[in-house]
Amino acid sequence: MFGKPSFNLVGFLKSRAGLVLLAFLAVGAFFLVTEHTAHVFGLLPYALLLLCPILHLFMHGGHGNHEEHRTNTSSSSEHQHTQGESR
Repeated sequence: MFGKPSFNLVGFLKSRAGLVLLAFLAVGAFFLVTEHTAHVFGLLPYALLLLCPILHLFMHGGHGNHEEHRTNTSSSSEHQHTQGESR
């Protein structure tokens, strides 16, 4: 019976009320960035310190269960023994 009311976002943003809304949002974003930049830069060293263990966890995710290290270690030690005996 009743049609769905359609809302045209592009049409609203081109209207006078939409332009005023965009201007207020731009001014608010400007003041938000300029006033809180010092807070963000003050937390930057702590963010870097927290980022190190997080990256360590994610970057070492592809190692699996380290079975390759056990097999490579035994073969490399055998290789060293054979080289040492031939000298």
